[in-house]
Formats: sequence, C-alpha cells, structure tokens
Amino acid sequence: MTDDPRFTAVLDEYHRLIEDRNRTLAGTPFNDGRERFMPVGPETGQLLAVLARSLEAPRILELGTSFGYSTLWLAAAARTAGGRVTTIELYEEKSAFARQMLDKADLADVVDFLVGDALDILRDLSGPWDFVLIDHWKDLYLPSYELLRPELAPGAILVADNMLRDGEERQLDFADAVRATEGMDSVVLPVGSGIVVSRLGRASV
Repeated sequence: MTDDPRFTAVLDEYHRLIEDRNRTLAGTPFNDGRERFMPVGPETGQLLAVLARSLEAPRILELGTSFGYSTLWLAAAARTAGGRVTTIELYEEKSAFARQMLDKADLADVVDFLVGDALDILRDLSGPWDFVLIDHWKDLYLPSYELLRPELAPGAILVADNMLRDGEERQLDFADAVRATEGMDSVVLPVGSGIVVSRLGRASV
C-alpha cells in the first residue's frame, strides 16, 4: 500500500509541512499558535504501520487525529491487513483536514472520523481493539487507558507517543498503569519523541 503513488503524494505533502515545525497550517483556524503541526514523524509513522500490519484484520483506534499524519500510516496498514481505523479528534477543523488528506490518498473509506471529547466518546465506544495509538492531550493518557483496558483484544498492541524528554520517561502514571496490567509487556523505544509499545498476552482480557 505504501507504494501507491496517491499515498506517496500525500505523505510528501505532509513532509513539506513538517519541515517547519513552528508553522501553523494555512487555511486552518489555528493561526494563533495554540495548535501547530507536530505529528509523530516518519520513523514513528513507519513503525506504526509495521506493527498494525502484523495483525489480521485489525480494529485500530487512534486517540488524537490531529491533522491526520499518523492516521494516514494507520489507514495504509489497515487497507493492507483488511482492517479498519477509528480516529478521535477534539477539533472539527483538524478532523476535516485529516479526512481531506486521507481522501487524496484514497484511504478515507477505511477510517471512521469521530469528533469530540475523547473520554466521552470512549465511554460509548465498544471494542475489542487490536491496535491502539494514544497521542492526544497528555493528561488524558491515564484516564483514556483506564477506559480502554477492558476493551483491548487478547494480543492487542498499544502504542503511546511523546513518552521521552531528554532521555527521561514521561507520563509515569500512565506507563506504570500499563505495566501493572496483568499479561502486558512493554518497551520504551527512542523513536521520534519516544514511544512506549505494549502488547497484551493472548491469555488475558
């Protein structure tokens, strides 16, 4: 799927935006600096796709669509593996931009775009989830995980972004809760801004 010229063209468009991490996206209402285009980055995006593609027909959940960069990688993996992505974003304008970009890549049909407060949506959203990416407001990592944990499928992969700063682990309450989950194995990887990759054992629920 990542060889598709439509995917490549959209990825290149995103990368042109990444070049200046201090700019806001032209044409969006976020011109006051409160929301800048700061996605997971190419290395993390590729790793997400590799992990998601390792699953059979995965149900993928993304917390924090933002402008859709990681959504693009996850959607490409879902298309290849016969799965589907559900992505949640607080701001309608950002979700709409992401949908537009995924349309260009011919991948929007494998994505459900949800807009609103993540915790409110999660309370009404049913699993099981085979792959989860957490990359939204940092104070929501732990409460999001507490809602998600019962909805993780056996063998589910959980990835959390922005977990390292200056080589030190962040979001320790969240990380500790994940590691305390029975049957969960975790590793911190110095990829991008640092990710924690966790996998739930198949014997656990």
